Amino acid sequence: MTAKPEVDDFTRPFWDAAADGRLLIRRCRACAKAHHYPREFCPHCWSEDVEWERASGRATLYTWSVVHRNDLPPFGDRVPYTAAVVDLAEGPRMMTEVVGCPESELSIGMELVVAFKAGEGAEMIPVFRRPAQGQSNSRTQAPSSRR
Repeated sequence: MTAKPEVDDFTRPFWDAAADGRLLIRRCRACAKAHHYPREFCPHCWSEDVEWERASGRATLYTWSVVHRNDLPPFGDRVPYTAAVVDLAEGPRMMTEVVGCPESELSIGMELVVAFKAGEGAEMIPVFRRPAQGQSNSRTQAPSSRR
C-alpha cells in the first residue's frame, strides 16, 4: 500500500529516519501532545513549537480493511493488502499497512510493531506487523525489519 511519497525539506527527517529503521512522530512543546502525520504546527493547540521525536514503534490495531481490488497504480499489482489504522503507543493514530498477518488473525486491539518495506523509490515505508514470537509489545524499543 505504498505510493511514492513526496519528500521535501520538512518531511526529509521522517524519511531519513525510516531509511535507518526508525519511526518519527511530531510532539508539541507547548501542549506536550504527539501527532502524526507530520505537520509544521500542532493540530491540538496550533502552536508552531513542535519537534521530531523517535516513536517506540509499538501500536495496537484500531481498524483495517483487506483490499482485494484497486485499479490505481501502483496498488493493483499488490492486492490483496491490509490497509489499517493503528494507535501508536505515544497516542496518535496512523494510517498504514499490516503485513505478514492473515485477515483471520487480525483483531481490534492486537499488538503490532513497526517494520519497514521498500517503497516505489529509494524510501522505506513504515508498516506494522505482529511482534516476533517471544517479543512483547511492552518493550520500549521495537526492532525494525526491512521487507
